[in-house]
Amino acid sequence: MTFGVEDLRVHIKELREGCILSEDVFSLTNRPIVSKKTILTDELIHILEIFLIKEVEVEKLLVNGTAFIPTDSLSDDLSPGPEVKESIIASNASLEDLFLLAVQEYKKEFKNWQSGLPIDISKVRNIMLPLIEKAETKSSSLFSIHHLSTNEEYVYQHSVAVGLLSAFIGRKLKLSKGDIVQLAIGGCLSDCGMAKIDSSILFKNSALTLQEFEEIKRHPAYSYKMVQNISLLRDTTKLGIFQHHERLDGSGYPFGEQSNKINTFAKIIGVADTFHAMTCNRLYRRKQSPFKVLEMMLQDMFGKYDIAAMQAIGSGFMTFSIGSNVKLSDGQTAEILFIDEKAPTRPLVKIISNGEVFHLEKHRQLYIEEVLK
Repeated sequence: MTFGVEDLRVHIKELREGCILSEDVFSLTNRPIVSKKTILTDELIHILEIFLIKEVEVEKLLVNGTAFIPTDSLSDDLSPGPEVKESIIASNASLEDLFLLAVQEYKKEFKNWQSGLPIDISKVRNIMLPLIEKAETKSSSLFSIHHLSTNEEYVYQHSVAVGLLSAFIGRKLKLSKGDIVQLAIGGCLSDCGMAKIDSSILFKNSALTLQEFEEIKRHPAYSYKMVQNISLLRDTTKLGIFQHHERLDGSGYPFGEQSNKINTFAKIIGVADTFHAMTCNRLYRRKQSPFKVLEMMLQDMFGKYDIAAMQAIGSGFMTFSIGSNVKLSDGQTAEILFIDEKAPTRPLVKIISNGEVFHLEKHRQLYIEEVLK
């Protein structure tokens, strides 16, 4: 068996917390014991041992962005060593690997801002440019990076992801290359003001008090203050950063502005920000399928978000067509039989294992988890 350059096949005893599975792990069941893109914990590793799993495929990088170098890799075509990180940055690197490395670079900048240093915009630009270039050719992978979210790294992961998603929306809306780069940087810096929030609030492991949440809501103003004198950022980008929590129906903050008073970049960054947040694991909420999140934003939150931006983001992961196989939220694999344009996230499907046919529109408890390649 051969493996991609980003994968390592390792013995179960070599695993450690923070390893990321690159393939589903099966035992004697039709459904995986642990799904690909899962971040392994000691508990999950123990479960794999209980099921007598001998070896698994994992990514070259741990979730914290450091290289995973097992002492006895089982991959014949890989020789992990100190050069692993450099090889990952090469052109054949996966978007996920580049993302993890970018998050660690952003984290360094964020800590600088916490210590009072100004934003070095050239460094932020250098963090985002390789990512948005990679996403042009690997856009489907963009909708897998939410699987990499962890509570500890979320603040940093979220900023990089919002920049990536904002650029993706801009590309789908046929904005100029200059606008796309500005959106990427603006999305990434939309939460830079979080560096001015007390760490005891920012990294709190329990629910925020009303007073603490009010402090969190000041971060767009803090962000704007940090970017207002950066000449390489356009005024529309700065306003997008300031307004990215405003909502079309006036329910957002800091000023409760409505549709026609909200900057276009803010509308795009706002969709990217909410979409990524809702698809990630959080202390107070399990991660949700991109399909379910888009559905919620289009229906339950109708009137809050820009429709064109949401349709743009949906076009990135609703890449299935009649005949495609998808994984449902109950773990079953299904084939798409018919797609209703009015409800594209809820097609007619046939369960592979038993041939049962039903319409997801009439089974609201089920939804598509992901498209299978």
